[in-house]
Formats: sequence, structure tokens, C-alpha cells
Amino acid sequence: MTSTGHSFERRHIGPDPAAQRRMLEAVGYSSVEELMDAAIPESIRWHGSLDLPPAASEPETIAQLRELAARNTVAVSMIGLGYHGTHTPAVIRRNVLENPAWYTAYTPYQPEISQGRLEALLNFQTMVSDLTGLPVANASLLDEATAAAEAMTLARRASKATSNVYAVDADILPQTVSVLRTRAEPLGIEVRIVDLTTDELPAECFGLHLQFPGASGAVPDQAALVAAAHQRGALVTVAADLLALTRLRPPGEIGADIAAGTTQRFGVPMGFGGPHAGYLAVRDGLARLLPGRLVGVSRDADGAPAYRLALQTREQHIRREKATSNICTAQVLLAVIAGMYAVYHGPDGLAAIATRTHDAARRLAAGLRDAGVELAHEAFFDTVTAVVPGRAAELVAAAEAAGVNLRLVDPDRVGIACDETTTEQHLRTVWTAFGAGPPADEPGPAIPEPLRRTSQFLTHPVFHAHRSETGMLRYLRRLADADYALDRGMIPLGSCTMKLNATTELEPISW
Repeated sequence: MTSTGHSFERRHIGPDPAAQRRMLEAVGYSSVEELMDAAIPESIRWHGSLDLPPAASEPETIAQLRELAARNTVAVSMIGLGYHGTHTPAVIRRNVLENPAWYTAYTPYQPEISQGRLEALLNFQTMVSDLTGLPVANASLLDEATAAAEAMTLARRASKATSNVYAVDADILPQTVSVLRTRAEPLGIEVRIVDLTTDELPAECFGLHLQFPGASGAVPDQAALVAAAHQRGALVTVAADLLALTRLRPPGEIGADIAAGTTQRFGVPMGFGGPHAGYLAVRDGLARLLPGRLVGVSRDADGAPAYRLALQTREQHIRREKATSNICTAQVLLAVIAGMYAVYHGPDGLAAIATRTHDAARRLAAGLRDAGVELAHEAFFDTVTAVVPGRAAELVAAAEAAGVNLRLVDPDRVGIACDETTTEQHLRTVWTAFGAGPPADEPGPAIPEPLRRTSQFLTHPVFHAHRSETGMLRYLRRLADADYALDRGMIPLGSCTMKLNATTELEPISW
């Protein structure tokens, strides 16, 4: 077969032999080898060859990746635990996730070439602030567990309590507990797990971490716990599900100091566990202790509104080892997707998605209840925990054989989570595994009246202006035109970005 002469390396790196010669002449060397000899001492150079197969072409690589992907058994996940099925709107998938104008842009240190991204991130911050009921939110963190760890250290810095105990609700996501313990150990913090349904808060603690809804799906009234923690001088973090907060009373309305979590279910595929954008929001008075990027609104030289990164004195590039933040600790592309999901659906659309999700969980629970299955909680949003003494593994295996993955909590309990993608057929598969069927009657409400949200959210005009696909497309294009990324030119700054990834390398992430 005749070679085209256009290898992946040549296409991706760019400079042809003539351009390389001009570059070498400019720096005073006759060859790449001579430049390497001058730059890298002979004593540390390795002259062996790598044990690699012959280079594959881009079409060959894509074909191999498709063959590998086809080996996977794709099942429906109803495990929950912070990871949920979601529909990425096609207009967002094609014009953000798969668009180099968005995925190759660099950290927005320079606001004059970052206005599009900064506006998109301000949308994200506004979304998080509105849904959590807290006035200040950052422009994303790495994931929910990382956000929880940052909330713990923020509470340690802000609390005047002398205790080193950080109390954690036992109904917390297991991955969050692991990260909290890892972060706490070198800081001398004692992470103490407390079953708040039966036990009292520790007499002394500097912080309390609550999960809402709980990992089990429970939606308790946590207002009294927040008040009790404040009496001890502790700060309270609520790890909250943003979709649930369209239906449930937000953390800010019960006095929480901090809210943390993930925005994954806002249009970002599960991706076998990541990446997803975490969030952190705080009450007034804690903004200067907030980690991560913070986008603010200013004015340019002509007096027009302009966006920029705010409170940068918290950052490592200014405060060094005393910083409370690392500007690069973010998930901008995923945060933009989540924020645009809220822009596209608006408050009514998000509430409708939450209602459908909750209704699926209510029907699921009612069908199980009619078949004599005990439920751990009667109040829930999207997750039902079935109590099946000694039968949990058997039931999980039966559902798995039918193509649905459930959560094996322990030998006696099974967790089942509904989401935006849950269908009637999924519910029937679960009912069949349990020997149940559809409910005989329409189930009643599963969210107690005092816990229901009554306050408005997403009231800014941007969340009401782009309902049509064409309107959304034009909005995304307008923002991209206000940015500078690899589709316009090279950004010779830093490397913590996807700007140098080839299209072929990124294409499979949206398969």
C-alpha cells in the first residue's frame, strides 16, 4: 500500500522539514540532533529503542479503539452514589464538547482573550449559587469528593473551634469518605463518622459534613443538625445534589455555611467515573477562603461590562505557599457543559427533569412496596433502598443478568437510583428481579411538605433566553467568538489544557 506521506506525527506536530530548518537556523543549530546534544547532557541520555509496535495511522487507531470499545458490556446503571445517567443536548455536545473553540482554550488569566469562557463560567457560578441558596460559588473543582475535602479545610481555617474533629454523616458517599480521610491525615484532622439518625453530634468539632439526599436516598430535615453544629462553633457543609435542589429546600435556607457537590448529572456523561465538574458555594464572609477560580464582573476601559477572575490574591501565582487556591484546579469544559445545560433547559426544564426522575422513583418504590418489599425510607428524591434480609446479592445478580446494575449496599439492602434516562422498561426490569410489578395505584408524594423548595432559582435572563436549538447555537457561537483558542492561533502559555490534543485523540470521548 502506498503511504500518503501524512503521518499522525507530521499532522499533529505541524512544522514540516523546511519549517524545522528555519527554526534551527534561528537558534543556531544545523539539526535536531545537534540541538538535543546541546540541551540534554550525554550523561543522562538514553540511546535505546522503545519496545513499541509500528505506528498506526489515524483511521487504523480509530478502528482499533472501536473494536476495543465493542468488547464492553454496556448495562444500565441504577447504582447512583453521585453518578447518574443524563442526556447531553446535541447542540451542547456538538458545539461545546466536540468544538476546539471550547476544548483547546487555556486558563483565562488574560481576560481580554477569554470573555466567552468567563461568561460561560459565570453562568455556572450563578447556577450553583441559585440552586444551593448561597451567595458565592466558584467556577468548578475536580469532582464532588475533592470539593468535600476543600470544604473540610475551608471549615478548619474559618472555624474558631479548637477541636480537630470533623464530624461526617454516616449516610455519605463512600468515595467522599475516602478522600476526606486521605486529606485529613497529614493535617492532623480526625474524621469521625456519626450515624445522625441515632447518635448525637460530638460535643466538640470544628465542622459537620452532611449529605443531601443521603447515599441511601433519604431526605431528612437537617435544620436542627445545622443549628446544633453552629452552637458548637462548627461550620456546616452540605453535599447536595443540584437536580434534587430544584425540588428540595436548598442548604442556604437551613443555615448551611458551605455547599459542595458535583454537576455531573447536568448533561455530562458518566464516563466510567469522570471527569466531571465539582462545585463549592459559601455564605457571605467566606469568599476569601474559597478555593478555585472565581469569576467576577468588572468594566473595561470604555466602561462596558467585562468579566475577569476575581480575588486572585488567594492564588498560588501570587501567595505561593500561603494560597488558599490553585487556579488550575478546575474542570472548565465540564463546567461549561453543565452551565449550558441549565441555560438550555432553564428553571422550568430542570424542574420538569427532576419531577420525571422523582416520579420514576415513586413508581419504583410503590411497585416494590405492593410486592411486600420493605423500604428503608419513605421520604426520598431519586434513590430507593430496599431492605431484603439475606437476599441482596441474589437480587442484584438477577437485575445484572437482565442488563441493569443496582447497588449492593450490604447483604440485606439494595440501592436503586433513578435519573433523567430511566424508562418504564428499566423499572419493569427491576420489578421483575424483585418479583414485583407496576403499582396498583398512583403513588403519593415522597417529599414531605416542609422539605419542598418554594424559592425561585435561575431568575437571570440568560436562563430564559435560549430555548430553541438555533438560539442556543448562536449564543454558543457568540461566546466562542469572544475567546481565543487553538482554532484561532497558538497560546504559548502553560500546558494544563487540552489545546495540544489531536482531534483523533478526543473524538472517542463522545462515542
